This record gives sequence, C-alpha cells and structure tokens, in this order.
Amino acid sequence: MHELSLNRRGLLKVGLLGGAILAGGGLLSRTLSASADGPASGFFVLRDSDLPMLRRVTPLLLEGSTASSDMPQAVQATLVSLDGGLHHLSPALLSQVRQLFDVLSLPLTRGPLTGIWSSWDAASDDQIRAFLQRWQNSSLALLRQGHASLLQMILMAWYASPVAWAHCGYPGPPKV
Repeated sequence: MHELSLNRRGLLKVGLLGGAILAGGGLLSRTLSASADGPASGFFVLRDSDLPMLRRVTPLLLEGSTASSDMPQAVQATLVSLDGGLHHLSPALLSQVRQLFDVLSLPLTRGPLTGIWSSWDAASDDQIRAFLQRWQNSSLALLRQGHASLLQMILMAWYASPVAWAHCGYPGPPKV
C-alpha cells in the first residue's frame, strides 16, 4: 500500500511539473513572441517561428496521403490552407494555437517536452515520429490534447485544399 501511494505522489509531481513547464513556457513564449514575430511573408497568421516546425511535422502527418514526389507541394498547400483557417479563428482560439506553436518552437520548451533538442530542421524523421507518438500516448492530458490539435489542424488543412481532392477521389464541390 505504501508503494502505491509513492507512485501516486510521483504521478502527481510529474503532472504538476509538466503543467508548470507548459505554463512557464507559454508565458515566456508570449512574452518573447508577442512583440517580435508578425506573420511570415505570404501568410496572414503563420509566423516565421512556426514554419520550421510545421514544415517538418506536416510531411510525416501526411504520409500516405500523396505521392512522395508531390510532398513539397502538398506541404505548401497545407500551410496555405492552415493559415487561411487560422486567419478566421476567434482571437481566443488563435491565441491557444499560437501558444501550442510557441511551446513547440522555443528551445526552452521544445527540448524537454518533445525530445527535439536541436532545431526542427536538424531533427530526423524518427525523432519527430517519436515526439508525435510520445505526445499521442502521454499520461498528461495536455500533451495528448496538443497532439490531437496539431494532427487535426494539419489534416483538416490538407483535406480542405483542392490539391488533396484528386488523391482521395473527391471531385470537388458542385458548381453552382
């Protein structure tokens, strides 16, 4: 019985530590990025600091949805579609998405929370897959929610793009 309470205590400590790291990282990222990072060239919402992570994660999440030779075009179409979708979000939801992107982009939070200690550009596909799987199966609900949000945003952006329609057999919306 005593051993079980230590495990519970340990789990609570890990949960509290994870929450504190995320909260501290979010606060720090808002402080650092709020003044320094406007939209990247050609985008309404996505920032230069968001793009390295998104350009590395997106192809892995789109694996199997398009030919590998078409992947660069698919990634760009997805980012443009994602940006358009984010541009129409409420300020409160956009703030939450930016917090997620900040946590994933800042080295202070990226390393401990994702296991990607180097830049996104230097991370291997296997390291990124391990991060995605770790978050998907995390005991911390916040990380599972972060994974689900990232996955849903990218997949929705991909399938909203006309580039994706031919691959899945969708002829497009009816002409009116």
